[in-house]
Amino acid sequence: MLAEIADLNAAVNEGVRKRDALAARLDALKLGLDRKDGARHVLESGLPGVLGSLAAGISVQGGCEAAIAAALGEASEAVLVQDKDAADAVLRRLKDDDAGRVSLLLASAAALQPEDGPDQPLPDGAQWAADLVDGPAGHVSLVRHLLSRTVVVTGIDAAAALVAAVPVLTAVTREGDVFTAISATGGSAKAPSLLEVQAAADDAGRGLSAVTADLERNRFALAAAEARRAGAQEEADAALDKLHESDARLAAVAERLGHLNSVLRSAVGESERLAASLARAEGNVAAEEEALAAVTARLAAAQEMPVEEEPSTEQRDALARAASAARAAEVEARLSLRSAEEQLVATRNRVASLERAAATERRAREEAAVRARRRRIQARRAAAVSAGVELALGYVDVSVDLARHERDLAEENRELRDRGLRDMREANDALARELAQLTDNVHRDELARTQQRARIEAVETRSVDELGITPEALVAEFGPHVPVPVPAEESGDKWAALRAPVDADGEEIKEGKPYVRQEQEKRLRKAERDLASLGKVNPLALEEFAALEERHQFLSTQLEDLKASRRDLLDIIKEVDNRVQRVFAEAFEDTQAQFIRVFERLFPGGEGRLVLTDPADMLTTGIEVEARPAGKKIKRLSLLSGGERSLTAVALLVAIFKARPSPFYVMDEVEAALDDTNLGRLITIFEELRESSQLIVITHQKRTMEVADALYGVTMRGDGVSTVISQRLGSEV
Repeated sequence: MLAEIADLNAAVNEGVRKRDALAARLDALKLGLDRKDGARHVLESGLPGVLGSLAAGISVQGGCEAAIAAALGEASEAVLVQDKDAADAVLRRLKDDDAGRVSLLLASAAALQPEDGPDQPLPDGAQWAADLVDGPAGHVSLVRHLLSRTVVVTGIDAAAALVAAVPVLTAVTREGDVFTAISATGGSAKAPSLLEVQAAADDAGRGLSAVTADLERNRFALAAAEARRAGAQEEADAALDKLHESDARLAAVAERLGHLNSVLRSAVGESERLAASLARAEGNVAAEEEALAAVTARLAAAQEMPVEEEPSTEQRDALARAASAARAAEVEARLSLRSAEEQLVATRNRVASLERAAATERRAREEAAVRARRRRIQARRAAAVSAGVELALGYVDVSVDLARHERDLAEENRELRDRGLRDMREANDALARELAQLTDNVHRDELARTQQRARIEAVETRSVDELGITPEALVAEFGPHVPVPVPAEESGDKWAALRAPVDADGEEIKEGKPYVRQEQEKRLRKAERDLASLGKVNPLALEEFAALEERHQFLSTQLEDLKASRRDLLDIIKEVDNRVQRVFAEAFEDTQAQFIRVFERLFPGGEGRLVLTDPADMLTTGIEVEARPAGKKIKRLSLLSGGERSLTAVALLVAIFKARPSPFYVMDEVEAALDDTNLGRLITIFEELRESSQLIVITHQKRTMEVADALYGVTMRGDGVSTVISQRLGSEV
C-alpha cells in the first residue's frame, strides 16, 4: 500500500508539473496568436461582415500543420468576411488607418464547387490536402477550394516525382516545401504560421484538459489510498499494542526468574562480603576508638562554652498564634471601617441628589406660575385685538371696493404700456443680434487672420531654421503647383530612377503626380511615425558605452572572484566532509569494539553490537543497537526487560567513555533498575573507569556508595534549614 501511495504521489506531482508546463505553453501560444498586423486591426475594428480568422475556425490533422500552412500561403492567416462589400469596407479602413495589409476570404464563395483533380491515383504515402482539414462547413468549403489540386507527400523526392508525373498538381511535403510545375518553395524552418500556432494551441489545450483530468483522478485515488492506509495503520497499531502487551508479560516472567536467581547469588556473595567487612572493621576498631576519644574531648570543650538561649518551640508557636490572631483582628477592623466609610459616602450622595431634585421641583413650580400669568395677560390682549379687528373689517371692505376699481383702471393702462414696451424691446433685440453677429464676424476674421499670420511666420521661421531655405524658394521648389515625385518603392519599379528623363543640360526633369493635400498629410503622418520609431539621437552614446564597458569589465572581474571563492569554499566543504567522515568512522569503529567487550562483560554469554543504518553515507547515517542477552534470541531493545534495557544503555555509554576518554563523568542513577548481580558487574566497570577519569555518581544504591572515595548528602537540621554533609572513604582516611 505504501508503494501504491508513493506511486500516486509521484503521479500527482508529475501531473502538476505537466499541467503547469502545458498552461505556460498555452499562454505563450495565445500570445503568439495575438499578432499586431492588419488582420488584428480588422478583427478589432468591429466592421459589419467580418466573421473572424480562418485559422481559428479549422483544425488540421496532427503533423500536417506546416504542410497545410505552406500550401495555403498567405491565406492561412486570412480573415473571413461575408461578401465583396464587406471586403471593400475592410480594405478602405486599412488604407485610411494605414494599418498594414491583410488577406481576405469571401464566405459567399463557399458555395463554389472546388476544381476536381486529375483521375490519376496518388502514390503511396500521398494524401489530398483538402482531406486533412476539418471544421465548419463554410470554412472547410473555402479551404477545399484553395487546396483543390494540392497533395501532401512524405518528402522532397516524392514531391518532385509527383509534379513531374502530373504537372497540374501542387505537391507539399510535411516540412512545408512546395513544388509546382514551374516553381519550388522551401528551405530551412521559418517562423511558424498562424495556422501552426493555432493547431499547437489547440493541442496544448486538449493536452491540458487531459492532464488536468488525470491529475484529478490521481488525487481522488490518492485520497482513497490514504484512507485505506490510515485504516490499515490503525489495525497494525492495535496488533502491535497486543504484541507489546504479550512481550511485556513474557519479559516480566523472565525478569522475575532472573531476580530470584540473582537474589540467591547475591545472598552468597553478601555473606562473603560481610565476612570480609567484619575483618576490616576489627582492624579499624583501634583507629575509631582513638578518633572517638578526640571527638569526645572536643565535645566536652564545646559543652563548656556558653550557648545563647533560644526560646522553646512551644513559646514560639504561642507567639506565632497570637500574631496571627492580631493580624486577623486588624484585617476585620479595617474591613469594618472601609464598609462604614462607603455607607457614609453613599448616604451623602443620596442627600445631595434629593436636594437637587427638590430645587428642580421649586424652579419648575415658579416657571409654571410665570407661564400662567403670561397666558392670562395674552388672553386679555387677544380679546381687545378681536374687538378692534371687527371694527376694522368694515373699513377694510370699503377700501377694498375702491382699490378694486383703481386696480382695473391701472391694469388697462399697464396693458397699453406693455404692448408698446414689447414692440420696442423686439426692435432693440433684433438690432442687438445684428450688431453681435457683425461684431463676432469681425472678431472671427481678425482671429483667423492673426492665426494665419502666426502660422505663416512659424512656417517661415521653421523653413529658415530647419531647412535653411527662404519661404519664397521653398514654395517655388516644393509648392502645390510642383508635381509630387513618386518614390521607387511606391511605384514598384526599382529601375525608375535610371529611366528618368533629363534635359539638355543633363538635369533630371521632375515628373510625378499632382499634389493632393490629404495624401500628402497621410505621407507626413507615416513619416512622423517612422521618425518617432527611430527614437532620439543620443549625443552621449560613446561616453555611456565606455562607462558601461568599464562597469562590465569590473563586474566580470568580480564574477570571476566569486567563482574562485565558490570553488575554494566547495573544496573546503569537501575537505571538511571527508574529515568528518573519517573522524566519525574512526570513532564508530572504536566505540563498536568497546561496546562488544563491555556488553560481553555486563551480559556474560550475550552478544551486542552497533550497526550503521546507511554505511554508504556517513554524514546522514544512523546507529542501531543490537543486544542479545545469554539464553535469549531477542535483538529489539523494546522486548528486553527494564533492567536489561538500562544495562544496555549503560554499556553504550561506557563504550563511548572508553573509546574517547574524558577527565570526568557525571551519571544520575544509572543503576536504579539493576539487580545485585548486574550492579556488581557495573561497579566493576566503574572501578575501571575510575583509574583514568573522575566519576560523579548520583545514586541510592548502598553498594555503589561503598566503592566511592567520598560521599556527599543533604540533610535537614532541627531549625528546618538544609545543610550539605560530606564523608571521605578509603584506606587513606
